[in-house]
Amino acid sequence: MTDNRPTPLRWLWLAVFVLILDQISKWAATAWLSYAEPVPVMPLLNMTLLHNTGAAFSFLASAGGWQRWFFTLIALAISIALVIWLWRLPARERLTGAALALVLGGALGNLIDRVLYGYVVDFIDVYYGSWHWPAFNIADSAITVGVALLLWTSLRPAASAPRN
Repeated sequence: MTDNRPTPLRWLWLAVFVLILDQISKWAATAWLSYAEPVPVMPLLNMTLLHNTGAAFSFLASAGGWQRWFFTLIALAISIALVIWLWRLPARERLTGAALALVLGGALGNLIDRVLYGYVVDFIDVYYGSWHWPAFNIADSAITVGVALLLWTSLRPAASAPRN
């Protein structure tokens, strides 16, 4: 018999791990990289310190400053919703729990930057030729993987569904 009872916040360790890894990597990038000067790591990858005052892909980056608090409130609301979702999540939904924790850790990592500095520290620069993907960070990566896992778990057939 599987335990279907909610296990309050059993996935918070993963969110905290992502948050710590994100903040340490941003500290290291800020300490060791010069702003906007690419440092080649391997083909297709540079480390380039950038400050993003907007959201994903620098959306609203030049909006005049109000976006800092707008995105701060959104990240805070999403983080609260994710904690509630994790609190209510049945123990058997492990992949969903891991996905939510990844998104939560990433959201909190970028939230800390926004509150402390007014921008998010980005430093991972993936490119091909002269084309560069918008710079990102560990928090962004965790959010992306978490959302992908949430989409995958929502689209796959339920384990308890009858088979034909």
